[in-house]
Amino acid sequence: MDDILTTLSVFWLSALAFYFLVHRGLWIFTDVTRTMSMFTLEKALGPGIDLVEGRKGSAPRAWIMQSVLWLFVGAIFTFEGLWLNHEPDALHALSSWGYNPTAETLSATGEIVTLWGGIAMALIGSGMYALPKLLGTDLASEKNATLVSFLWTISIVVYMIGSQNSEILGIDIMMIGTGINVIALLAVIMNQLLTLSNRSGSIPMPAWLIIFGLISDPLSLVAAALTGSLTTGAGQWLVYHMIGGGFFFLSTAGVALYATTVVSGNALWSRTLNGAILIGGLFTINTFGDIDGSLAAAHLGLAAEEMAFSGGADITASFLLAMSAIPVVAFAANSLITLRGGDALLENYNGWSEINLGSLAIIPIFLASLFLQTDAVTGTNAIGGMSQTIETMALWAVMVPLSFGSAMALYPSITGRRLASMARARQAFWLMSVGVLLGLMVTLMSDVIGMALMDAGVEDPSSLAHDLEIAGSVFFYFTVVAMILHCLNMISGLFRGNIVEEESKMSSSIVVDTYDLASATTVRRILSSGAGMDTMVVPVGESDESGSATDL
Repeated sequence: MDDILTTLSVFWLSALAFYFLVHRGLWIFTDVTRTMSMFTLEKALGPGIDLVEGRKGSAPRAWIMQSVLWLFVGAIFTFEGLWLNHEPDALHALSSWGYNPTAETLSATGEIVTLWGGIAMALIGSGMYALPKLLGTDLASEKNATLVSFLWTISIVVYMIGSQNSEILGIDIMMIGTGINVIALLAVIMNQLLTLSNRSGSIPMPAWLIIFGLISDPLSLVAAALTGSLTTGAGQWLVYHMIGGGFFFLSTAGVALYATTVVSGNALWSRTLNGAILIGGLFTINTFGDIDGSLAAAHLGLAAEEMAFSGGADITASFLLAMSAIPVVAFAANSLITLRGGDALLENYNGWSEINLGSLAIIPIFLASLFLQTDAVTGTNAIGGMSQTIETMALWAVMVPLSFGSAMALYPSITGRRLASMARARQAFWLMSVGVLLGLMVTLMSDVIGMALMDAGVEDPSSLAHDLEIAGSVFFYFTVVAMILHCLNMISGLFRGNIVEEESKMSSSIVVDTYDLASATTVRRILSSGAGMDTMVVPVGESDESGSATDL
């Protein structure tokens, strides 16, 4: 058995054990342990817990508002990295302060801040609102969740410093950031598991996606540590993609599917596809992300090893990468059909458009990432020159629209107010769409020209490739402007947005509560409408009397 399959087997067994544990009612959370856990989350923190409020919805609001600020910072660093690719001396004046940024360090900082600051905080914040709603209960500790959001932000600040200078005074900065981040994540997991233990009914599939998204992060690290694969290049690459497929993909799918029901008012189109997303996300290897494990090694304070697969591990990895098409296509189909069913608005800029963009872009970018990862795993490295651009596209064209769009969709229900300006939200959406899609596509064209010239042995740089790089970075600056507008819109909405009346707050329709039966039908048709096993079928009488005109 190869190293890849060994590590994945441990992870799969751990995930199955957790699933059966939840089905047995989380017996570890007895009355005594539940009380002790709540004490750990709140009273054990002493006076610090009194610095934050415990009002309902305060925790999701804190996470989401900080996420949009980090997305703005991530957009700035990503833009600067793109610009320094074609003008390395653009920030040379900063060297007088002892700061010498390069395109590589700025791009790495942009990736880390966007991934762990913007996307992760949006997913966790949205999950803190969605999971209690799906389970029919309240978040176990609003105070702890709010306080932990600031701890998570501190870890991102440390990451940002460490990505620029990994070692200061002999101290590994990235490792410190990882330690703080792990503590914050464990607090989030404990909070959500306590929420799960207080549920009043069955667990809907989007809730399973959110739960497994959280728990897969520590399970991935434990599985890699037990098998010793953390010290190999292939193992570091695998850990990176296990966390990407578990924490990021499953959490994104769960939150986005819940948000689609909120903005559209429709029940999820298919429960079978939800199961395919969960099983596929856990039992395949996610394609999005870096083509090596250097980022995972940096987070863990390890030396990045060279990618080398042995014992048929490359075949196993390639097969599991290809099989990840199942959960990706299942998510895109379920999300898009749910958004377009019934009376869904085609121009709803309160999250609808962002989720729609991410759901449309996920399949073509998945295919590009699949070719890129397979090329790297097999050692061909024929298209490695496109890796940085495709990774940036996966972040900003798929993950950011889905996670941030979900947060925008839940914003009125979480804060009790609407966005300050729908016109500003529309402008920001189109600016981000043009900046991400057009800017990165132009940059990708420049990468292709550069690779073609390199393969042909031409040493002179191409003026066309240089001009395309400039145009791509200029277009991506629209994304920075878009995030400024989004930040202002969401922050202003907290104070000046229209108040959402309690009876008009948007709610989810994961399954329909009642189904009006007016004529003979089939069970398949009832289930396809979103009905579940607990849906009440209500017979509606028919009449042969002629109708009358309807007053409009």
